[in-house]
Amino acid sequence: MDSLKLGPYEFSSRLILGTGKFSSSKVMLEAIRASGAELVTVALRRFNKAQAEDDLYGPLSGQRGITLMPNTSGAATAREAIRAAHISRELSGSPFVKVEIHPNPHHLMPDPIETWEACRVLAGEGFLVMPYIPADPVLAKRLEEVGCASVMPLGSAIGSGQGLSTAEMLRIIIRESNIPVIVDAGLRAPSEACAAMEMGCAAVLVNSAVAVASDPTAMASAFADAVKAGRRARQAGIMPRSGSAVATSPLTSFLGASS
Repeated sequence: MDSLKLGPYEFSSRLILGTGKFSSSKVMLEAIRASGAELVTVALRRFNKAQAEDDLYGPLSGQRGITLMPNTSGAATAREAIRAAHISRELSGSPFVKVEIHPNPHHLMPDPIETWEACRVLAGEGFLVMPYIPADPVLAKRLEEVGCASVMPLGSAIGSGQGLSTAEMLRIIIRESNIPVIVDAGLRAPSEACAAMEMGCAAVLVNSAVAVASDPTAMASAFADAVKAGRRARQAGIMPRSGSAVATSPLTSFLGASS
């Protein structure tokens, strides 16, 4: 089976779904089912049993075949992210944590220094650490060295819908990494998820593109199909680019034989 391996865990789906921005828990759950996603990320602040309308943990925890990956969204420092990870593991029982540290609310870019420090500590404590990072090949390698289960470089800014604007850096990260590379953030259309998989990414994480679609369930299904198609194309071997035209049916020998 062509499974996504993260630490000792294996997943048949290479589409990871975020749970923010959905109009309701019902719509979110329908989209998750349509996507086939088995790994779903949820912010610690949405673990709120006191306010059912703001609680995502309850609806998600009862879903068969779904593994939760709590994230540290909202943390501005390594210390805050580490604390959030500890609380999340207590509440969810999940060994996964998506380390997400973006101190500036205006651009939401991940802080590379604080991210590295949080990942170093959490990986040493046995978490399966999945850091959201800028598309920085040096940082990606340093995070691999401290024991992260994957790296999750951004395709473009969170929620921007600008697609794979970091493609050239992503290619370097993929080439140099010995752990899964998962594109996280900025994807707008299923075609971009397909392109990320054709590039060699192990998986993609999508949230806004599904949650704010006119039909989130149909969009989730479209992303699932795109991820599968991109993975199959990568495995099949995509033809190389050529700087000039290359005839598909050369006629030289045929014409020579008939003259």
